[in-house]
Amino acid sequence: MSIAGAFIMPHPPIILPEVGKGEERKIQRTADACREVAGRIAALKPDTLVVTSPHSVLYADYFHISPGERAHGDFARFGAPQAAVDARYDSEFVRALTDAAGKAGLPAGTFGEREKSLDHGTMIPLRFLNERCADYRLVRIGLSGLPGPDHYRLGKCIAQTAEALGRKVVFIASGDLSHRLREDGPYGFAKEGPEFDSRVTDAMAKGDFLRFLTFDPDFCDAAAECGLRSFIIMAGGLDGKAVQPELLSYEGPFGVGYGVCAFRITGDDESRRFDSAFEAEEKKRLELIQSQEDEYVRLARLSLETHVRTGKRAELPAGLPEEMLRHRAGTFVSLKKDGELRGCIGTIGPVTSCVAEEIVRNAVSAGTEDPRFAPVTEQELPSLVYSVDVLARPEPIDTMEELDAGRYGVIVTSGYKRGLLLPNLEGVDTPERQVSIAMQKAGIRKGEPCSLERFEVVRHK
Repeated sequence: MSIAGAFIMPHPPIILPEVGKGEERKIQRTADACREVAGRIAALKPDTLVVTSPHSVLYADYFHISPGERAHGDFARFGAPQAAVDARYDSEFVRALTDAAGKAGLPAGTFGEREKSLDHGTMIPLRFLNERCADYRLVRIGLSGLPGPDHYRLGKCIAQTAEALGRKVVFIASGDLSHRLREDGPYGFAKEGPEFDSRVTDAMAKGDFLRFLTFDPDFCDAAAECGLRSFIIMAGGLDGKAVQPELLSYEGPFGVGYGVCAFRITGDDESRRFDSAFEAEEKKRLELIQSQEDEYVRLARLSLETHVRTGKRAELPAGLPEEMLRHRAGTFVSLKKDGELRGCIGTIGPVTSCVAEEIVRNAVSAGTEDPRFAPVTEQELPSLVYSVDVLARPEPIDTMEELDAGRYGVIVTSGYKRGLLLPNLEGVDTPERQVSIAMQKAGIRKGEPCSLERFEVVRHK
């Protein structure tokens, strides 16, 4: 046995009459599609139901799998304590999956459970399913802050575990889509919201799981998406399988996108190994980026790679532009991996003899001394994307009206506390937001007297 069927389902509490109190009729198509899914799952008669939920326990670097024999949850936080769900866990499957993930080098297991109660991302699908079928055991899995390919690999481990145990498993990837479809929605409107929903539902309808892996993280953040990583785990569970997709419904009247999709497995298909396809595409993308790096970025890469591989300081290469050797300025070196920040360290003003030396120094610091991240390993080096910001001299300003978040960086100073934020950062589009983040970084409290400076940068990629 292995994965017998897979489904994407949303989890709006308002879909329940006890919560919606009539408002649920506005998403009747979603409710009807969820009931259709429940009927299809009941017909499959699964031994085990695997549910991945964005609202289960979530860690930045670990997949949490719910432990124990049973679990209970209700909708009290949504004003309906009488609406409740009980579930029996498949503890044998959990143990075997934890072992399989460990052998695959994935950090996953049952440690660190902060909340035993079932979350609504799990309970909504179960409420529909339990109307048709109750003779199954549950495996509940949270998402993580790890890259998309790691989520895909976890899905492969789920399929391998099902086969090893001889379980007939049905997979439900619980997840809403964008939360930014309307001004009156919970997160307001962003143009990325409808675009994300259009692209992700098209990928669902075509069974194009590679596209799940290639969404830009900044784009996803701007869209305030919910379930993409849940869908990626499901895709991994269907690795190497031919599927017949069917988009059963999509709507978003409350400003949040709800999609329901079914995937019927029709056989094997070696061309649908999407982690391998993604790795090949990603290698080409990174090689192209590296081929287009200018002298500033190439020097940052040389510095960090030399340090990580040899423990030594890189020597300045011959042929650097005079501006890098004669000019002194503060610089920031930023690292990204899989579209996410991996380190950023810099100097507000020059502390070395020239910009080139500043880059050599700060590249190593960004990769090994940023307190938010573990030091970069040698295995990560090919996956890093670098940028270098060269700062102009800061100038004092009197009001935030003199700032422009796209053009100027900001320095906020209060006594010995000083916070800096670079310009033109994704999601930081107002001076107020810019100053607020800089204050948080410096530990400056709201209302505490402070002074402002602005500066321009030349960004090298």
